[in-house]
Amino acid sequence: MSFRARLILAYVALWVLILALTLGIALYSINIGLYGHVERILLRYVGEVAELYASGRAGEISLPRSGPVVVSFYSTSGELLIAPSHGFEHRVPEAYIRAADRNPRPYYAPHFMAAYQAIPGAVVAVSQDTRYIEAISATVRNTLVQGMAFLLPLGALLIVLAARLSLVPLHRAASEVERRGSRNLEPIPYTGPKDDLGVMVEKVNDLLRELREAQERERAFLAEVSHELRTPLTSLSGYLDRLARNPGDTETLERARRIAAHTARMVQDLLALARGEAERSVNPHIVNLVDLLRQAVGEYPGVRLEAPPGFPEVLGDPDRLLQLARNLIANAVRAAGSPEKVRVRVWTVREPTDNPPDPYGSAGEVRTTSTPEMKPPRQPWAVFSVIDQGPGIAPEIMPRLFTRFTRGPEGGTGLGLAIAKQIAEAHGGEIRVASRPGETRFTVFLPLLPEEE
Repeated sequence: MSFRARLILAYVALWVLILALTLGIALYSINIGLYGHVERILLRYVGEVAELYASGRAGEISLPRSGPVVVSFYSTSGELLIAPSHGFEHRVPEAYIRAADRNPRPYYAPHFMAAYQAIPGAVVAVSQDTRYIEAISATVRNTLVQGMAFLLPLGALLIVLAARLSLVPLHRAASEVERRGSRNLEPIPYTGPKDDLGVMVEKVNDLLRELREAQERERAFLAEVSHELRTPLTSLSGYLDRLARNPGDTETLERARRIAAHTARMVQDLLALARGEAERSVNPHIVNLVDLLRQAVGEYPGVRLEAPPGFPEVLGDPDRLLQLARNLIANAVRAAGSPEKVRVRVWTVREPTDNPPDPYGSAGEVRTTSTPEMKPPRQPWAVFSVIDQGPGIAPEIMPRLFTRFTRGPEGGTGLGLAIAKQIAEAHGGEIRVASRPGETRFTVFLPLLPEEE
């Protein structure tokens, strides 16, 4: 059963319930109103009769022999003393008469209603036939049933038309989705109001747009990877052909080895980047950041490390953090052209700010952050900078510096900074960069391991 059919059935059932409730409430209100009106008249009349009798004007009491209201008298023991006619049917049971007092009380019977009150030496009762109320109720009930029998199909027809009209945008959207293939990620056309359905279609279109952008990024990534790998593999193939013709050419062999190492590093960077995008998890250990940086600096003889003694520890993945430091140092050495023009500095910041001060640098230095929307948490930071004395980064490259395959004039794969940014953020930190002609500074902020009290 379609959604439209279920909705129509639900509204038709609700319409039937509303009609039934309306019929019941109308009949109940009519009966209560009529019986209440008769009760008020009888109570007032019996009070007037009792007042005349108590004031000694009993002769003024009129006893109608016919009509809607009749008066009768009972003894205090419940015996009928005076009746308006022979075969009087509006008799009040003896138990009620014996319990009568100076306050008028009503009595309901199947076909009449009475009001009775004690007077000196007797009990007076005023009654009225109520079968006309039952006749009125039956007439009203039949009229309402006939009217609702007409309204039921008319309301059902209107519900069907309203449901069809209101569900036209949903039906069009569903038909559009049903006709589509799995590769069609274009937005779903929707011309209806911005209600719940409109918001849902809008969110689905946002999701489709994100999927389409993800596919485009994937295609661009594969194209860039293919382009990046094609050049070194072509060169490697040429060197191998040359070695096949001249196996003793040591210079060609060394060049082939360098290209193979470069290709291996590129593949490793691509795998690390893909793993980081698939899951941003780390394997945390307590890491002495100075020792880790000393190991990374040792792989590039000539790079200087400036660090305070007894540096606190951080919680992180040593392999990932070592990869981060290697990438930054390798980029710095490549940009500066010499390891001697690169230095690594370490310090701590106790009060988090948007631009934690570097005690080694200038006070008013302007930095561009990789994550400007990030708010530093209220905790101490461990900070290290990799500084090179290279030509600096061109201003047009700065906004996309941490994007994959963004390369400066010094070359490289364009993956190291993207991986470094990913690793830093996976540890709850960030990377900031400041550059000017003659100096470029990459600064990494990592949360310090809390000190034990």
